[in-house]
Amino acid sequence: MTDLTTTILGRIRDVPDYPRPGVVFKDITPLLGDPAAFRAVIDALAEDLDVDKIVGIEARGFILAAPVAYRSGAGFVPVRKKGKLPAEALEASYDLEYGSAVIEVHRDAFAPGDRVLIVDDVLATGGTAQAAVELVSRAGADVVGVSVLMELAFLKGRNRLNGVDVRALVVI
Repeated sequence: MTDLTTTILGRIRDVPDYPRPGVVFKDITPLLGDPAAFRAVIDALAEDLDVDKIVGIEARGFILAAPVAYRSGAGFVPVRKKGKLPAEALEASYDLEYGSAVIEVHRDAFAPGDRVLIVDDVLATGGTAQAAVELVSRAGADVVGVSVLMELAFLKGRNRLNGVDVRALVVI
């Protein structure tokens, strides 16, 4: 186990039965509150990037993606829940491990051929990431990968992202 893995795992709190009974929520707020751990995660996510834009998926993905974009010299693009963006948007629906949802991105968020990395906190069933990949592609950009803080391997979300480079700092 690497030092970064140990740091991350030591600062993620399990919250049972949230947001629904039977779900164990992975709470990253202790990690975010530790400046050294947060810096190490951002540095690792931003390492060796050659991209034009970083997409952050609402809401916790924003917290990680914005500083990764800053660190890598890329633009930041928010992917938000339906109805939260002010301009014309593309939308995609997806299933979660505990429900379904719709996300949106501004139609003009990308230039044709932009190289885009999607960043989120957790890869679980892969529905959110798959919907974000679809939105970026429909908007005319190229997805170069999906990077997450942690992957819940037992939910097999990576399987929904065939052909997409997936990078997780920690796999549980």
